Amino acid sequence: MGVHVALLRGINVGGHNKLPMKDLASMFREAGCGEVRTYIQSGNVVFAADDALAARIPGIITGSIREHFGFEVPLIMRSAGQLSDIVRANPFATEAADERELSVAFLADAPEESALEALDPQRSPPDELVVDGSQIYLRFPDGVARSKLTNAYFDATLRTTSTVRNWRTTNKLLELAESLSADAIRKSLDGLLNEAS
Repeated sequence: MGVHVALLRGINVGGHNKLPMKDLASMFREAGCGEVRTYIQSGNVVFAADDALAARIPGIITGSIREHFGFEVPLIMRSAGQLSDIVRANPFATEAADERELSVAFLADAPEESALEALDPQRSPPDELVVDGSQIYLRFPDGVARSKLTNAYFDATLRTTSTVRNWRTTNKLLELAESLSADAIRKSLDGLLNEAS
């Protein structure tokens, strides 16, 4: 049993794709996930599941949303360990950095080299980006609202699907995932001790 994070794109933004988090959490529980927790209204779910179930979750959840709410949303997954590595590797997250300027674009797949060559780092100055595997670290000195580094741009250029989270949300999701991991370890140890007694 591992801890995973599901990131949905475009949920409850600007009055579109309305999806109550309690309903979303129920979908994960009905799919067989445990310890389901949501964070804010934009479609962030932390849950426990074995790897086989976690691999099927994007299809299960997107299908359930389509059936019950009538719209399609991308869902991108990361394990707790992957999210920890992502947070530690952010080249912009220095002591002097303003975390309000930082975001991460999570990609469904690592882009091919030919797609990466088409990415224009000067598309939206003074914004900065660094691609690292299946994520893009972003820095928006003037805020994200006017940036041309959008989901639509990344999806079209890199031929994949992206969803962006600001740095505060990314760190909060890691905190929730690590807390859930610690709880799972404690419960497992308690179970072993009870069996031994």
